[in-house]
Amino acid sequence: MEKTTIDHDDYLLKKSIFRIGEVSSVDGREVSIRVDQEKNRSHILYRGELLSNVSVGGYVKLIKGFNSLIGKIEKEYVKEDKATPQSPEYTQPEERFIRFLSVKMLGYFSGDKYRKGIKELPLIGNECILLDAEEYQKIHSFAHEDECTIRLGALMTDERVSIDVSVDRLFASHIGIFGNTGSGKSHTLATLYKNLFREFRNQSAFQKNARFILFDFNGEYANATTITPLKKVYNLSTKSDQADRIQLSSEDILTPEIFFILASATEKTQQPFIRRALKLYGKAQKAWSPLEYTKGILRGKLKQILEFGNWGLADLTLGYMESILDHQDDLRSDLAWHSKHSCFYTKDKQSSKDVYANEPSKFDPVIPQTKFYQAIDLLEKNEDFISWITKFLYIQLIDDVLSNRAQNEHVAPAINKLKSLTNEFSKVFSIPTHGGSTNLWEDGKPLAMINMSKVSVSMKKLIPLLLSYKYYQEHKNKKSDVVTSSLNIIIDEAHNILSYDSTRESQDWKDFRLETFEEIIKEGRKFGVFLTIASQRPSDISATIISQLHNYLIHRLINNRDLEMVEKAIAYLDKISIESLPILPAGACVLSGIIADLPLILQVDRLSEEEQPESQTIALTESWLDKSTEEGEQTTEEEGEPTMEDEVHTMAEEDQTTADARPFDPDDFPF
Repeated sequence: MEKTTIDHDDYLLKKSIFRIGEVSSVDGREVSIRVDQEKNRSHILYRGELLSNVSVGGYVKLIKGFNSLIGKIEKEYVKEDKATPQSPEYTQPEERFIRFLSVKMLGYFSGDKYRKGIKELPLIGNECILLDAEEYQKIHSFAHEDECTIRLGALMTDERVSIDVSVDRLFASHIGIFGNTGSGKSHTLATLYKNLFREFRNQSAFQKNARFILFDFNGEYANATTITPLKKVYNLSTKSDQADRIQLSSEDILTPEIFFILASATEKTQQPFIRRALKLYGKAQKAWSPLEYTKGILRGKLKQILEFGNWGLADLTLGYMESILDHQDDLRSDLAWHSKHSCFYTKDKQSSKDVYANEPSKFDPVIPQTKFYQAIDLLEKNEDFISWITKFLYIQLIDDVLSNRAQNEHVAPAINKLKSLTNEFSKVFSIPTHGGSTNLWEDGKPLAMINMSKVSVSMKKLIPLLLSYKYYQEHKNKKSDVVTSSLNIIIDEAHNILSYDSTRESQDWKDFRLETFEEIIKEGRKFGVFLTIASQRPSDISATIISQLHNYLIHRLINNRDLEMVEKAIAYLDKISIESLPILPAGACVLSGIIADLPLILQVDRLSEEEQPESQTIALTESWLDKSTEEGEQTTEEEGEPTMEDEVHTMAEEDQTTADARPFDPDDFPF
């Protein structure tokens, strides 16, 4: 009985101290709280502990019967209390003003668990109470007891509150990490995945079923200790033949959509042409000898060209034949055009007589004597894959031009575009003729790091798209009702490939690129494919992609376009979070999304120097200032430290280097 009395008294004491005021108005989720006059202090003393009083950005509890509703303070204001004739005179001037809090409702307590969402709204007159330490901790606990968690950092306003998040709800989702240069965006990405790998690195099932691919545009994560040692780094280069290559199969490239990208093909003319060429290539590959089958096609096309009665088209298509054979000799030296007969003719080496193509019975036997025909006989399939495919494009173009199906000026640009990529493509990708493994993940290393710092701009756009498309399709086509394996695609500096404003490529290229990643972000979750994007310019990224992300870690943003994009696209953010973005310190970010029951400002844990990505802002003064003292040298005045007078140099003396030179000390100056 005595215990009950003590608990009851403690309850009343706590309630009286923690009470803030009461509800004065309710407008949807917007609730006004009239603050009690004696609670206008910055701190509250409870059991010897000094507690912070309510302020903008803090949380309060509204008591409605047996229900505890949670809201966040978004603003405060005062109103003058106009005394009535019956009211006593005010003893202090400040007593004439009533303090109000504007609170946005966020959630409620169900038992001892905090739940996000609006179960019910408070009523006018309901008490408003300050949260105690235990309740404050509960609303920042985002994982259930049975969930596996990792730590991201601590609450910026209270470093005692650790922010631990559910692995399932974070990594089985699409993640957006945004922030201006120097805000800590790359550091957060590295911390996120480092903590994940540290948690699961010893799990054999993790190494078997989890796959991660990180596209690193600037080489920030290629260091051996960044994120995890369980990674395979591909150091790509379009400037060297000695760099790493990613191995693909011919099937990975033969998709028409991929060739449309490679060739920047237009929809109405070039894309149908490419489909016909790839169909011809596929037919040749099914032959008993693809090379001999190809030679047979070329011999037939050569005969058709030489017998064609139009000089312009015949000359044009002979040029295509020269591109296919790529022979050093002048293949036309034994051929001539007879304008009267409107056909080619050549000299029969046996009879030394001219033989005309308009007489097939005489001309056909001597065609094998021509240099073109002999070059066809010498053709070998020892070129890279793209170059070989290009030959079939030319074969198809010959057929289309001679049959008046396509015009050269409409189709040739696609072939030229493909040819221009051949050299760079072969330095980045390898397509073996006899198959081989195309697995990016070797030796139980679940993370493939694609370092593109030495890759050309055009290939930087192509590589992430090609590989993302390939592995997404593989997961999509798996014949299984239960998803057991996962793929996390991580793209740093994502604005490089997900921008809808870029003018460096064709509209068709941009459309396919955005459609691919938009499909991944809309449908990938059901196939176990998840996207993590990091960018310093979220306004440049497709709004569809931004809005379809599930979780956000947003660092400092200053640009108005970026702020407007974030505010419009992310429904999880509140007013205070948005207004905090331009002034966030380095390493701090707003965490919001399905993983967090409420938006909060998080101070991300700092990595060790060895684990940090190579994205730190350069310290200019370290490279500008002379090394003033050697190791162990004393700089006290007793040991000969230079005085102010000693540091006043003439113009001639400034050219000399002195051993005791030192940086300026602000304490030397009187201002």
